[in-house]
Amino acid sequence: MKIIETERLVLRWVELSDASFILDLLNDPTWLKYIGDKKIRTIEEAENYISFELREMYRKFGFGLYLVELKENKIPLGICGLIKRDSLVDIDIGFAFSSKFQRRGYGFEAASATLQYANETLELKKLVAITTEKNVHSANLLEKIGMKYNSMILLPHAKEELRLFTINLK
Repeated sequence: MKIIETERLVLRWVELSDASFILDLLNDPTWLKYIGDKKIRTIEEAENYISFELREMYRKFGFGLYLVELKENKIPLGICGLIKRDSLVDIDIGFAFSSKFQRRGYGFEAASATLQYANETLELKKLVAITTEKNVHSANLLEKIGMKYNSMILLPHAKEELRLFTINLK
């Protein structure tokens, strides 16, 4: 299901047919370095992740992380969307792109559109985002879409403190 369309991108629900891409993305060196190892190593495990993590959030909240693909040829680039974490009061904007598609403006385009969707369609009042302290590129992107650094936080079961960014909407 298509959720957001931009000049170059479509953000849509992740489908089971995307399992190969999701498997590659979750094992991309950048994902492993900044997000962590989800221990997903097979197509079946990727399908379970899609069904019980990504699609469950769509069912539960009506939003989630969406597959980002090029509008022109449907090549998957990454994921971007909204997350409701038990450990955060506010809804979180998140994104991750395959290493081969980074630094081409896709993250900014997808995150900006997601922020607009959260504001105008979902009518959210506030969004947050979290990054590791070393993830300078994501922090820069969050600031570029208007988010501000708030504080360092430690989430339950986390190994390190994370930078918390916020933005008030409307």
